[in-house]
Amino acid sequence: MNQTTTSSTLARRAHRSADAASSDREVIVAADGRHLAASWFEPPGGAAARAVAVISSAAAVPRSHYRHFAAWLAGRGYAVLTYDYRGVGGSLRGALRDERATMRDWAVLDMSAALAAGQARREAGGLPMLLIGHSFGGNSIGFASGVERADAILTVASQIGEARLFPGRHRLVAQGFFAAWLPLVTALLGAAPGWALGGAGAGMPREVARQWARWGLQRGWAFADPVMKPHAGHSGLAMPVHLWGISDDLQYAPPRAVDELAALFRNAAVQRHDVRPQDVGAQAIGHFGVFRREPGPRLWQRLLAPIEQAAPALRRAALG
Repeated sequence: MNQTTTSSTLARRAHRSADAASSDREVIVAADGRHLAASWFEPPGGAAARAVAVISSAAAVPRSHYRHFAAWLAGRGYAVLTYDYRGVGGSLRGALRDERATMRDWAVLDMSAALAAGQARREAGGLPMLLIGHSFGGNSIGFASGVERADAILTVASQIGEARLFPGRHRLVAQGFFAAWLPLVTALLGAAPGWALGGAGAGMPREVARQWARWGLQRGWAFADPVMKPHAGHSGLAMPVHLWGISDDLQYAPPRAVDELAALFRNAAVQRHDVRPQDVGAQAIGHFGVFRREPGPRLWQRLLAPIEQAAPALRRAALG
């Protein structure tokens, strides 16, 4: 697949993606029995899928944030699974302050359940599988069971989220967020509501927020946490892994933090990429703008083309 794509081709793909069929009433079940809300996006017109993609969200971001991207992928021939972590979006049961989920649960239980659902679809059709992670959905994918069965991994704005890795004033902001703001809000309200997180977050359960705050101040992030070490499988992965940074995303995923994550995939075929807003005709992208309708296909094509070329199974599927 050529990395350069004409505007007319992108327009046709965008039109096809608008007709992609989706099912928003799906449920996947984690190993502990917890039911998670999910959506499958299918190729339009009843066409057979040629590959499977599983999208893992940023922390506390509902799966609906990725619907335009998922529909676009479906228009390219993917069967696409999006899902909500426990306590987020459609997977919230009752009040946010009553949810007992941890960030470990998101990575070890919920991501594993999504990967198992993707693997079942893959096996049923003999299809290749691409894992796509945004922020937390990419930096924690190695904690999930079954990740080694994927053909390729694409992470976008995923990083080691330690405050010390952030530049200049962003480091001070991150330190204050993890050391003071997040613990204070959580203690007062019993959870971290969306307005306290900024960005596209829908709210974070209490124990998720507390664990996230500890990791943000801990050298080694989650990988230094004894409860996470038994699950860390990043260094054992051998497939193509492409990590994308966004040039105007210094607040959440600065280059050094993305590089630190890339270094953990020691045995994978790693490629580091960066994209600037001007590369896709945008004034800004930021951490949460990657999956919005605009710049949409112009950006998504740029992210996807290299990993499809790098993964033999995806290349043979002749996607796009």
